[in-house]
Amino acid sequence: MRIGIIGAGALGGTFAALLARAGHDVEVTARGAGLEAIRGGGIRLSGGYGDAHVHPAAGDRLTARPDLVLVCTKAQDAEAAIAANADTVDGATVVVVQNGLDGVATAERLLPRSTCLGMLSIIAANYTEPGSVRVTTTAASYLGRGDGEPDEEVRRMAALLSEAVPVVAIPNFRGAQWTKLVVNMLNAVPAIVGRSVQDVVDDRALRRVVAASMRETVRVGMARGIRFGSLQGLGDRRLRFFARLPLALGQLLPWSMRVRMGDVPNLGSTQQSLRRGQPTEIDFLNGAVVREAEAAGLDAPVNRALVALVHEVERGDAPLPADRVTAVLAATRRSRRNRPAGAAPGRRRR
Repeated sequence: MRIGIIGAGALGGTFAALLARAGHDVEVTARGAGLEAIRGGGIRLSGGYGDAHVHPAAGDRLTARPDLVLVCTKAQDAEAAIAANADTVDGATVVVVQNGLDGVATAERLLPRSTCLGMLSIIAANYTEPGSVRVTTTAASYLGRGDGEPDEEVRRMAALLSEAVPVVAIPNFRGAQWTKLVVNMLNAVPAIVGRSVQDVVDDRALRRVVAASMRETVRVGMARGIRFGSLQGLGDRRLRFFARLPLALGQLLPWSMRVRMGDVPNLGSTQQSLRRGQPTEIDFLNGAVVREAEAAGLDAPVNRALVALVHEVERGDAPLPADRVTAVLAATRRSRRNRPAGAAPGRRRR
């Protein structure tokens, strides 16, 4: 099959290497040093899926009409990247492999003749050198669309992709996007302090902040009427139970994720963007929680503070000290103490 991959970074490079190794005709898009490296020496994959060295066609846009397209850009780059390739890919099956909540809707708007699906990937991969990807944690990816059961096209694409890498067709994809958003709360704090996800979760004070951002995300999702989808052992019942726990017990959730992750240092995608000097997708992760909270008439003070800290690191040249992060919870508690009598917990003052 002819497969186009828009965005050959950590995940895009991983899928490109695995699909090419499985015998598919793969073309990728990249920019700058990444494009030069792929044109000159291909994509080198190492780590959890074994070693592969492939030489896909590469350019700043796709040149051949594909049968299948994977959109693997950062969330903030998706609209421009899809629009730049629309004349070539509209009409193909499009799979958006992306964090956040808006990727599939963006693709559907820009590609009206395409069947657009979403895929959630839990694969952890480090891409800190152009053209080279190391998979630190292997995992299944989850394919679907909408709120219902997986349809025939979803099942067909999952079977095809599974020839190269495990992909599972799932129901309630929108709810699963929210579950992945909870998982992605592991990104912000490591990026702010410049440490691996494992190091952050091993630090009790920082782990409390991660747990607080996760709990806030679940509570916002509940306020928005979300039924959380099943993903990596997480599902609606478990997350709703977690949302009711005191923070001391809620820390078990990020800890359980850290155990599954293993000991190979995982930088998280947000920190990798910072190390490459690129904008992060924090506005589509923790920032999405803030926007969804506002839509529900709520506040999300922990996630709002983490967004501001990540942007502070983006503007500077060094990570911030850990006490800047741990102060987030103290500030949240002060805000609650100063809330006028009778105000609903978590609601904005008007």
